Amino acid sequence: MPDPLVKLEGVKKSIKKQVVINALDLNVERGQVLALCGGNGAGKSTILRMIAGISQPDSGIIAVQGLRWKDDRKRYAELIGYMPDDFRFGTGLTACETLAFWASLRGVSKLRVQEVLEEVGLADTGKKSVSSFSKGMRQRVLFAQALLAKPPIVLMDEPTNGLDPYWIETFVRMVKEIAANGQTVIFSTHQLHVAEALADRIALLRGGHIELEGSSVQIREQLGARGLQDAFAEWFGLTGSLNGF
Repeated sequence: MPDPLVKLEGVKKSIKKQVVINALDLNVERGQVLALCGGNGAGKSTILRMIAGISQPDSGIIAVQGLRWKDDRKRYAELIGYMPDDFRFGTGLTACETLAFWASLRGVSKLRVQEVLEEVGLADTGKKSVSSFSKGMRQRVLFAQALLAKPPIVLMDEPTNGLDPYWIETFVRMVKEIAANGQTVIFSTHQLHVAEALADRIALLRGGHIELEGSSVQIREQLGARGLQDAFAEWFGLTGSLNGF
């Protein structure tokens, strides 16, 4: 059996002497969509940043397509499209100019810039500065840049924050399409209905490690709840308070 596309083995990470990720093991296959769910401080963003190569683990192994960040940083970065949870856009640049800049870094054509702008509904924003966009529109710019180079792996940190119901539905459809074409998607979310609608697998995180993992159906079956939200409530009823999740 081939190795998983993304592999984390015994990963540990501390920030300011506080353990954020604790002995984490995680495998993600090609074409899979994985949702990381959990409350503030659960470790979701840290996991994504480590897979992206932005932050390095204190110990353990992170491999993407069999490659580790320290082996070849440029090649490693080319495998990944990363959407942060927020980004401070410079004043004056339009959506087209912003994506053209990112495209030049990734060796992507201007035709692809226009294509992805159409996909996220921003082709008609003209000379309007991205810095003046609403939160939802800025999220769509960040989503577009993560998709620009059609990387094997797309990492997204709270991608649906600020999106209206139409664009949440559109986001779900687009992610399903890129996964069907073989791209692997890992995203974090507080919106459990998005995780349930989109993810092949859901990892429920607390205190820097995975408490439960499986499809939404498997999680419901394990906890005897009707939906993921109910599963969370039932799980907390078994394990204690919401604090720290």
